[in-house]
Amino acid sequence: MFVDRVHIEVAGGDGGRGSGSFRREKYVPRGGPDGGDGGDGGSIVLRAEPGVDSLAALAHRAQWRAASGQPGGPQNCKGRSAEDVILAVPPGTIVIDEATGLVLRDLARAGDELVAAKGGDGGFGNVHFKSSTNRAPRETTPGGKGEVRKLVLELKVIADVGLVGKPNAGKSTLLSRLSRARPEIADYAFTTKTPMLGMVAVSRDRSFVLADLPGLIEGAHAGHGLGHEFLRHVERAGILVHVVEPRPMDGSDPLANYRAIREELVLHDPRLGERPEIVVVSKFELPGAEDVRAALAAAIGRDVIGVSAVTGQGLDRLLAAVVQALDAVPSPAAGAADA
Repeated sequence: MFVDRVHIEVAGGDGGRGSGSFRREKYVPRGGPDGGDGGDGGSIVLRAEPGVDSLAALAHRAQWRAASGQPGGPQNCKGRSAEDVILAVPPGTIVIDEATGLVLRDLARAGDELVAAKGGDGGFGNVHFKSSTNRAPRETTPGGKGEVRKLVLELKVIADVGLVGKPNAGKSTLLSRLSRARPEIADYAFTTKTPMLGMVAVSRDRSFVLADLPGLIEGAHAGHGLGHEFLRHVERAGILVHVVEPRPMDGSDPLANYRAIREELVLHDPRLGERPEIVVVSKFELPGAEDVRAALAAAIGRDVIGVSAVTGQGLDRLLAAVVQALDAVPSPAAGAADA
């Protein structure tokens, strides 16, 4: 199950109470205070782990709490500190404070981590309060309270290349042909409801991550068709491959479809309009596809590649164009914090 947004509450453990103990031995008069400090409470830590591709593991549980520290003991024994609770999240997870709406951290790369709820410090034992004027202190302090926060975790898929376009434009078929990914493919719209990732091997020492992003419709920037759920994943793709269907099932104009999707991207985030883009006409085995490609190229003033996932036509040319574009831009993971 792919989950890209969850609401959770995290709570650090409380610190252990300090001990109010005095040294009591037969031949040691006035032994003095020997109460140890309490242990620290555990913290909740979010860590981006490679191989984790969904927030599903966190979706089944609304509250995560770390253990509290143990109280201090006599003979200056410090209480045991509780272990931190590590929650593994996918690289590309944004951590948002639900109360303020502020972004606490963008865990863009594997290994990035955030202490989401710090555990309380252990309390002081009475030995801390010993002085020349207070030789038998009875003061101790309780452990500090652990932090409690309500968080929103939002995953923005990180991919080198993202396939965008209208529903049923042929993106899933293209992904399955270029990589080992096996997305759902059918002759109806919105077969792709969540991003699908595939590793495309160009050569023995060159590969890139290709994402099939759910199809967009007009009004997506305003939330139509789960637009915001889809568009946030586009933000992470370093390069966009805009797939245009030559003979749409609804009889719409391919050029108008291209312009509509471009407008939705820009309305969602103007920076997406500046993202490197490769335009392809899919299903090039269909009659009239070459005419659509030529008309689209003339309209936008750029080269348009015709591809067919069925016959393989144009796939090598598309891969070469992608590699050339990747060489000219930084990795999306490097610039993920700016997305």
